[in-house]
Amino acid sequence: MARVIIHEDKSPVEVRVGGESRWICQCGLSTAKPYCSGAHKMTQDEEAGKLYKYESGRRTEVRRP
Repeated sequence: MARVIIHEDKSPVEVRVGGESRWICQCGLSTAKPYCSGAHKMTQDEEAGKLYKYESGRRTEVRRP
């Protein structure tokens, strides 16, 4: 079953484990989930209130239902 999941965060969250930092993906685009791969950089110029779809590294705007 396919699902559409909306992620609104544009940056990872830092989690400290044993004195080391680990960055957890919050944008949903990471290629190294659950860790951040830096893919969130593609989201930085998104406009508030708009919905976007990312596929194969390309972004397209989607109409909200």
